[in-house]
Amino acid sequence: MEGIEKIAAKIAQDAQAEIQKLTAETDEKVKAIQEDAQAQAQQEANEIVERGRSAAGERLQRLSSAAQMERRKLELAAKQEVLGEAFALALERLCSLPEKEHIALLTKLALEAASSGKEQLIFSQKDRNKVGKQVVMAANEALVKERAPALPSEVTKSKVGAFVDKLVHNTTAMVTGAGMLTLAEETRDIQGGFIMVDGDVEINCAFETLIRLQREQMEKTVADALFA
Repeated sequence: MEGIEKIAAKIAQDAQAEIQKLTAETDEKVKAIQEDAQAQAQQEANEIVERGRSAAGERLQRLSSAAQMERRKLELAAKQEVLGEAFALALERLCSLPEKEHIALLTKLALEAASSGKEQLIFSQKDRNKVGKQVVMAANEALVKERAPALPSEVTKSKVGAFVDKLVHNTTAMVTGAGMLTLAEETRDIQGGFIMVDGDVEINCAFETLIRLQREQMEKTVADALFA
């Protein structure tokens, strides 16, 4: 019996040692698995964080670009508004010139636009009543003077000389056809200036049209001056 007990004790001792060994190996494997899992989890977490940072950076860049584009749009719209106000102010000032300057400007425009000297001038109702006749008369007088012989000033000072001067002008107008501009009965819905009509041909000398054409040519220059 004693021999059997020794054998059993030895078997139990060996079994315990084997269990301890297996337990230690298992602990080592579990620890290694845990370390690998932790490292993998950390790596994945780092990758997730990096992807998040990258995505956030890209979104920030897109938002920044969109904000800059919107800013440029707003700046451009504001500049266009200011430019519009500048040219609108120019139109307003043209339309509100003192009468003498107004007539002089319209006369100059009529002289530049006339070709045959027999055109009709169409004004707004307001300008037709206020300055239409004066402009036509002044323009006709200037057109005739371009072709009529000039009399000495000492002659035109007298009443007879003035009459002769006028007769010369009228005769020149009849012979050459110059200085035959007329004031049209028709009026147009324009802010200022006039429409010159010669048969089927119309020359638009309305102030708003002239300002628009000037804006097309001068907008960059005006913008440089306003926003330098």
